[in-house]
Amino acid sequence: MTAVLSVASEAYPLVKTGGLADVVGALPGALAPHGVAVRTLLPGYPSVLSAMPGGEVVAHFDDLFGGPAEIVAASPRGLDVLAIDAPHLFARQGNPYVGPDGRDWDDNALRFAAVGKVAAEIGRGAAGLPAPDIVHMHDWQAGLAAAYLAFAPHPRPKTVATIHNMAFQGWFPASVFGALGLPEAAFGIDGVEYFGGVGYLKAALQFADRITTVSPSYAAEIMEPDGGLGLDGLLRARADVVSGVLNGVDVEVWNPETDPTLASPYSAANPGGREANRRALAQEFGLDVGDGVLFAVISRLSSQKGLDLLADAIPTLLGVGGTLALVGAGESWLEERFSRLAAEHPGRIGVFIGYDERKAHLVQAGADALLVPSRFEPCGLTQLCALRYGALPVVSRVGGLADTVIDANPAAIAAGVATGVQFSPTTQGALEAALRRTAALHADRDLWTRIQSNGMRSDVSWDASARTYARLYAELARTT
Repeated sequence: MTAVLSVASEAYPLVKTGGLADVVGALPGALAPHGVAVRTLLPGYPSVLSAMPGGEVVAHFDDLFGGPAEIVAASPRGLDVLAIDAPHLFARQGNPYVGPDGRDWDDNALRFAAVGKVAAEIGRGAAGLPAPDIVHMHDWQAGLAAAYLAFAPHPRPKTVATIHNMAFQGWFPASVFGALGLPEAAFGIDGVEYFGGVGYLKAALQFADRITTVSPSYAAEIMEPDGGLGLDGLLRARADVVSGVLNGVDVEVWNPETDPTLASPYSAANPGGREANRRALAQEFGLDVGDGVLFAVISRLSSQKGLDLLADAIPTLLGVGGTLALVGAGESWLEERFSRLAAEHPGRIGVFIGYDERKAHLVQAGADALLVPSRFEPCGLTQLCALRYGALPVVSRVGGLADTVIDANPAAIAAGVATGVQFSPTTQGALEAALRRTAALHADRDLWTRIQSNGMRSDVSWDASARTYARLYAELARTT
């Protein structure tokens, strides 16, 4: 049995702001059948600690970046969790990263240094807990663990760093370095120094024994300047330890046959229940749907996600007889723009600003097509859920979207393997062409049903990727 300490800033269902939480929450269960035991280290946000009543205090820190802290162990909702109960750092309601004003907490450098420091102490067995074989760090919030371990005495565990989104790197000014407790030698080009400051993701990529990201295509993209965003040179230098491992979804949580949030259950073998969900979705969003395509979006509203392109393409979407249901939140100007579009086109566009898990499930079950026009996308999870629920993904040909959706081109249709629509480049014109192509496919009901069935029968589970991670862990654990 390989013991892994998974270190992250969020994990579903305890705390979630995006796909990172879904991955961190689902992977332990997927790894268990492959001989991997995972404990997940999380910050002790109120939502995490409230899910751990009666948790056991298993370690204590007299001073963790400005105050005492305890490590609380429990197994809330099936996860084996270690929570860092440090009220001075984490006892804050709302978003884990930003305050009520929408700005990053001023002490985020110390808050997530604490996560890295505790992970390193547990990794070395110095916190009174059994030392794991592997410390697996997710994104920049956990990245400093690699630096703490690199400058710690032996023995120490092997490390894996996973990049979920290169756009979020955790850069802080050099003035924070003195408070981190790292030796002076760590502040250099071969250490944590990054563009004159401290780079938390850079630290992970510099010192981790293996680097993974969440799709093979994204692993290639981040080796180039446009995708690497300043870290491509380091990644190219370490290319022999970089790989892409596709994300999956929890197929128990995302199962249209048993999903309690749906208006009617259904399956690939018996898809008739989708129509009841389509009607329920239309009613919830106030849409007058007829025979046209009911398009949907479930997304963070940002330029990265290409939602500005979709807003510009609305005349085409409406012109092909489509309607749109959107669930998302993010950049205020995009929230305002889609809200305005909904007001201008009642019955054709329905918008919910925010995130709601029940609505997300209903959208996947009731939409004809899910739009993901991202400019870059490390993996993406919504298109995987769409495949499972029978909403055809319409996606830009980037990152994990390219790796998980088979375009309905003539060859793929003839071979009987098409599962959705891809478009490239990520421009308004290419998106509009994809909208028109989707509408044409939808008009051929027999063909649409075949493509829909292909998607629903796709394996979007974690199984294959869990096997890959289990092999990676085992190989690392055997090395000295």
